[in-house]
Amino acid sequence: MFRGDAHKFYLKLKKMRESDISFHKIEEINEVTEIQTFYSDLESHTLEKILYRMIKEKDGSGMIPIFVSTGPWLLFLFSDQLQEFILTRGMTWGIGFAVIYVIILTLSVILHFREKAWASLHIAIIEDILDSR
Repeated sequence: MFRGDAHKFYLKLKKMRESDISFHKIEEINEVTEIQTFYSDLESHTLEKILYRMIKEKDGSGMIPIFVSTGPWLLFLFSDQLQEFILTRGMTWGIGFAVIYVIILTLSVILHFREKAWASLHIAIIEDILDSR
């Protein structure tokens, strides 16, 4: 349950191998093959420009890390007004606000790291193609 996607993927591969099912039927592998095929058809100078853009996307700060780091400071800045607003409306508002804030924060962080992971995949594929040429 607490293992990462890589280990889950490994277990899926192991199970398919034991069942004598071809790896070509795995959606994740087909997706990578599709990306590889697309990039293989492009010229090297175009691939280099795409690579630079992917590196920018992966290393760029983006809006989500800014949201994660500035959100608490913004709440701290308006803490008196926020406490007054929440406390005058009852504890249900406070709990609701906290739950919604934590959910949005958690989803944002998950989205950010998934985007970075996809950028890393594209970078690795492009680098492999450029190295093989």
